[in-house]
Amino acid sequence: MRLPNLPMAFSSLAVVLALGAAAPAFAQDTAPAAPAQAPAPAAPTTPPRLIVAISVDQYSADLFQQYRERYTKGLARLLQGTVFPSGFQSHAATETCPGHSTLLTGVHPNRTGIIANNWFVPGIGRDDKQVYCSEDETNPKSTSEDSVISPDHLKAPTLGDLLKKKNPATLNVAVSAKDRAVVMMSGHTADAAYWLKGKGFTSFEGRKLSPAALAENKALAAKVAAGAAELPVPGWCGDVDRPTDVGGFTIGTYRFPLKAGDMKGFSNSPRMDEATTDLAIRLLDEMPLGKDDVPDVLSVSYSATDKVGHAYGNEGVEMCIQMNVLDQTIGTLLGALDARGLDYVVMLSADHGGADAPERMKLQGVPDAARLDPSLTDEGLSASVSKVTRITPKSGPLLYGAGGSGDIWLNAGLTPAQRRKVIAELVRQLKANPQISGAYTAEELKKVKVPSGHPQDWSEIEIVAASFDPTRSGDVLMMTKRAVVPGTKAVPGYTATHGSPWDYDRRVPMLFWRKGQVRMEQAQPVETVDIAPTLAALVGLSEPAGTWDGRCLDIYAGESDSCS
Repeated sequence: MRLPNLPMAFSSLAVVLALGAAAPAFAQDTAPAAPAQAPAPAAPTTPPRLIVAISVDQYSADLFQQYRERYTKGLARLLQGTVFPSGFQSHAATETCPGHSTLLTGVHPNRTGIIANNWFVPGIGRDDKQVYCSEDETNPKSTSEDSVISPDHLKAPTLGDLLKKKNPATLNVAVSAKDRAVVMMSGHTADAAYWLKGKGFTSFEGRKLSPAALAENKALAAKVAAGAAELPVPGWCGDVDRPTDVGGFTIGTYRFPLKAGDMKGFSNSPRMDEATTDLAIRLLDEMPLGKDDVPDVLSVSYSATDKVGHAYGNEGVEMCIQMNVLDQTIGTLLGALDARGLDYVVMLSADHGGADAPERMKLQGVPDAARLDPSLTDEGLSASVSKVTRITPKSGPLLYGAGGSGDIWLNAGLTPAQRRKVIAELVRQLKANPQISGAYTAEELKKVKVPSGHPQDWSEIEIVAASFDPTRSGDVLMMTKRAVVPGTKAVPGYTATHGSPWDYDRRVPMLFWRKGQVRMEQAQPVETVDIAPTLAALVGLSEPAGTWDGRCLDIYAGESDSCS
């Protein structure tokens, strides 16, 4: 339609004004024109052919919020999808294995059975009483430090397991630097599963490495042999580029130079995420993934954020460099997916958050920040409880655990009467300690129902119950107060950690992106157990009530409902 010329336009306006002044009744009888509305945003109408589930180890909601405005590559694209900045790993055992076990099972650790990275079985028939979360401890070659890897401890099916049950043609693939991340995201039916061990990627016992894995190991070896200069520091890292003394050495200014042949230095640096991405891309073609009408699952867990967080904390230039490399690395993965013309959906979240080094937290206005008192280690508690109760086992320590995850197990040789006496004294001492916020017995926790309301409103005992499995958890569980960091002292390579029931360890971002999706941000608290039912709805997978602890989240803006 042509616009009227200006004289005609002004004449028309004059007539309208005159009619309005002369005939108010007419104006009242005529309904005003409805304002023009923007068309409802379109949403994808067909199921994606590939689910890409990304976990960033130790990527707290705080870290996400601190750096989100700096992302320009892969994470910047995911920010154009659906953003839940307040996702929760709702449980207290905020460690790698329990957190990863929630991401694609849709249930809390009390149902996955993954209550910690490691737990103790005092009555196990080997000298090593510790059991690793993804270990086959029945294999005589396995120890908790050098484990034969298996998914047997995982009690719940993953999304990949459920999709393969529905249609065996589904491909279920996972890659990470950590075996426990691979196992907990892929589950019991992985078609391809690779993690780093020694000088390259490996897989389950008895499986041969595929050409893709062999090629990646060759490329990785060449990079390590060549070494590399320091990683570049973005200009926006200046505010955090300063040294902090942590008792004998400093953190805050390291730039990850790589000495030729230093495999450990490579695997503990941002470069490891790049190698993880390289293998994931090779597997896209080798399997191949997302090429037919049966949905496939590719799980990619990036471990470098956790490695950097433990070694240097999260408020130095080291983490700033890592955030920049992570953004670029995810961009590389998304670019490879695009280049292959795949119809995919991406989910990104984390297994847990993390605390900064307490020495730096004190400098930044957290006066209560501290390291764990040695009296709260298994050695310290064993000595103090034995002194009061006069109970000493015939062999082995009185107590196992304590410290990091908070679970404490009693020696298997105690009589029932001795157990009761030790538990009572242990709880008394814990509750009297100024670093402890709560101490709970297994008998108490068995009676607690895990709630279904907003996770930030749960009580401490409910948070603990969400990762309590009566067949594996300790006889007593201790929770430290806010800003008390497990570990009695800083050592090179380990200055900060996680594992508490506090928000800095529990809160993680949850992002969903698919081509054609309209950007949406929802600040209401959600849970990582909501991820599996949300992705399942996108590919038309329905399961009986009770399969998941979580709920489907509508990730489409407007009238469209991704859950229907």
